[in-house]
Amino acid sequence: MDANGYSDPYVKCLKPDMGKKGKCKTQIKKRTLNPEFNEEFSYDIKHSELAKKTLDISVWDYDIGKSNDYIGCQLGITAKGERLKHWYECLKNKDKKIERWHTLMN
Repeated sequence: MDANGYSDPYVKCLKPDMGKKGKCKTQIKKRTLNPEFNEEFSYDIKHSELAKKTLDISVWDYDIGKSNDYIGCQLGITAKGERLKHWYECLKNKDKKIERWHTLMN
């Protein structure tokens, strides 16, 4: 939360081995502590290669004139707990949309 009591969050997706083609980000949700992101990104990857890849999905607070703050949630092979379970569920269910809510961390 910023000094005004709100945050300006956005989600950043990064597939590191794709360079600039692997970077995506959502629109910034201004002045909210309870953002909902209903945006979809897609990458063309063979399912058999997906377990070897890492998709980094993180949440950030946009700040004007200074560096953005990490406030969030990371999914991918390096995740832990429920986030890792979500990642494995995505790997197991080819061509199926797997949706879950995740709590953001400081």
